Amino acid sequence: MQQPHIASRVLPPGRRIRAPSEVVGNHGATRVGCVRVGHPALDCTFPKCLKSQRLIRLPGAAILVHMQILITGGAGFIGSHVADACLEAGHQVLVLDDLSSGRRGNVPAKATFVKGDIRDQGTVEGVVGEFKPDAICHQAAQTSVAVSTREPVRDAEINIVGTLHLLNAAVRQGVGHVVFASTGGAIYGEVPDGQRASLARAPVPISPYACSKFAVESYLTAYAHQSGLRSTVLRYANVYGPRQDPHGEAGVVAIFCQRLLAGDPIRVNAKKQEGDDGCIRDYVYIADVVRANMAALSGDLVQPMINVCSGAGTTTMQLAQTLKGLTSSSSAIGFGPKREGDVERSVLDPGEPPPLGASTPLSTGLEATVAWFRG
Repeated sequence: MQQPHIASRVLPPGRRIRAPSEVVGNHGATRVGCVRVGHPALDCTFPKCLKSQRLIRLPGAAILVHMQILITGGAGFIGSHVADACLEAGHQVLVLDDLSSGRRGNVPAKATFVKGDIRDQGTVEGVVGEFKPDAICHQAAQTSVAVSTREPVRDAEINIVGTLHLLNAAVRQGVGHVVFASTGGAIYGEVPDGQRASLARAPVPISPYACSKFAVESYLTAYAHQSGLRSTVLRYANVYGPRQDPHGEAGVVAIFCQRLLAGDPIRVNAKKQEGDDGCIRDYVYIADVVRANMAALSGDLVQPMINVCSGAGTTTMQLAQTLKGLTSSSSAIGFGPKREGDVERSVLDPGEPPPLGASTPLSTGLEATVAWFRG
């Protein structure tokens, strides 16, 4: 496979790319160019490229860049893994997180960290205005279905109003691309037995959390039409892996791992009635989620929206028994009632072929997760 040409140099003020060959060498029909740096025939998807004087990558072009990436929620489970990957790829990273659920220790040492709440418009404007990111990877959110049911206003303030502050700042500063962490696990509602929810399936949000995520997806469509803001929506299934917080109400894999290793009993909440095998979920490993974010940021992922998932359904009881075996735990497995707002079955369709390739097998991901929780 031909290796992409690396072009992370900074252009001197006023310097313009006059021909694609100046960027990519002999890469044939590779589409590289930008209306703001002398290529009127091609559409630039990063409108601030001239201002930053960086060479940019268009979707489908064999050119890599070093970008400035703002990661909201970058002290959390998913965001911190994305921050690690961005730094490894040579990007500059700023993490914005209020540490309400994330941990300062999760933030990579080479990333700039700002403690702040996306509900604070002044903080968001200040961070985006000073850092001037090329792209924003928006992971910050209130992520618990149960919390959203109890506190729908708080859920909306964080997930909708906070995001609007971010999008407004992005438009004002000419940010080229927003990658949005949405939900596939909640947005489609009930997925009937034998079916998988594809992108063609109309969302049926039945919790305030799912409503807020779907609302942001709609706002992104509006901002694209009104301001030209480009976005990629990643609809996550149930994400699990190292660093997941076992102390919240979301993240059953982390909760089970911690309790099983401590010898404490675990509980299977009901799908319909207490004592059944529990809800059916599509579990996706953190490495696959990071891969989706990096593909979106780099331009390798050309689809504006994808399901990030495994495509396989697992009951809570199956998960509990598998983890009990992996941990060699003697913990008892008990039963609990159905939780308010939970869908009974959620399994997503990754597409054919999956745009990111095959997902990590559940057994492999769970083994790695248990090893991490063991320390």
